[in-house]
Amino acid sequence: MQHKLSRGIDVRSGRKLDLKCTSASCNWFANTQFKKNVKLLSAFGLLALLSLTTSVAAQEWPYFVTYSHALEEPGNLEVEFKAVQATPKYGNAFSSGTIEFEYGATAWWTTEVYLSGQRTSNDSTVFNGYRWENRFRPLLREHFINPVLYVEYENLNSADRSLLEIVGHDSISDLRIPNAAARSVTEHELELKLILSSNVRGWNISENFISEKNLTEPEPWEFGYAFGVSRPLVLKAGSKNCFFCRENLSAGAEVYGGLGDMDTFGLKETSHYAGPTVAFDIPHGPTIGFSPSFGLNANSVGAIFRFKVSYEFQQIFSHFHRGAR
Repeated sequence: MQHKLSRGIDVRSGRKLDLKCTSASCNWFANTQFKKNVKLLSAFGLLALLSLTTSVAAQEWPYFVTYSHALEEPGNLEVEFKAVQATPKYGNAFSSGTIEFEYGATAWWTTEVYLSGQRTSNDSTVFNGYRWENRFRPLLREHFINPVLYVEYENLNSADRSLLEIVGHDSISDLRIPNAAARSVTEHELELKLILSSNVRGWNISENFISEKNLTEPEPWEFGYAFGVSRPLVLKAGSKNCFFCRENLSAGAEVYGGLGDMDTFGLKETSHYAGPTVAFDIPHGPTIGFSPSFGLNANSVGAIFRFKVSYEFQQIFSHFHRGAR
C-alpha cells in the first residue's frame, strides 16, 4: 500500500534518503530507543488485555499474516495486540502496534476492528488509522478444503507500518519515507481475500490470495499471497495438568509477498518474506506468539520480528441478554 505515496515523493528512484543518524554512536542510540519503544508497545498490549476480567485462553494457529478457516466462536470476543519490529537498510528502526477486537457474530460470520500506530526512531510517533474486517464461511461443515471469504475496509495513512499483508509492489523503500510526508496521505481501500484451508492429520495448511483496491485514486488492483503450515507439538493432551506441556505449543512457517498489480502482475519488483512461527497457549491465560520473517530479495527488509498476545472472552454480551429477560 505504502508505495502509492510516490505522487510527490519518488520512492522508486533507489536514492538514499538524507538520514539524520549515520555515526556509530547515533546507531547505538537508535537501537536503544527502538528497544524501548518495543517494550512500551508490548507493555501497552499486555495491560490492555490484563485489565479485562473474565477470560479464557484463545486456541488458534500461530500465523501472523496467513488466515486459516477458523472463525471466532459465536458470542465470543478476542482482543489481540500485535507488534512489529524492523530496521530497513538505509532507514530508521521502527516499531508498530496494532490492537484488534474480533467478535463472533454468528457461526459463519466473524467481524473485527483494528487500530494501528507506529513509532520510528529519529522521527515521530504516528496514529495510522483503522480497519474493519469481515470473514464469511459459506461451508460450516469440515471439508478437505474449507473456503472463507474476506472483506475489509481500510482508512489508513501511508505511514502505516503494521505489515499485516504485503501486496502489489510494496518494498523496503516505502519504509524509508519520513512520517511527516507519509502521514499527509490518507487512503481508503478495499481488501478482498480468498482463504483456502485444510486440516490434515493434525496439520493445518492455509493459502490466501489477496487483492486490494484504492477507492480514492484511479489505481489498478494490487495482488498478494500468504501461505502457512502449522501443527501442535502434541495432538492429544496428557492426563496431568501442566504449564509447559507440549500440547500447549504449536509451531509452523509462513511465506508471503506481493504479486504486482493488474497492469504488471507477477514477481517483478515485489517483496517476499518467509519465517518460522510459534505460539504458546498459556493455561487459563493468554496466547502468545512470535515469528521472525526474513526477506527473500533486495526489495525486502532483511528481518521483521513479530510478536502477539491475545485473550478470548466467552459470551461477552450474554449478561445483557439475561438482564433483558
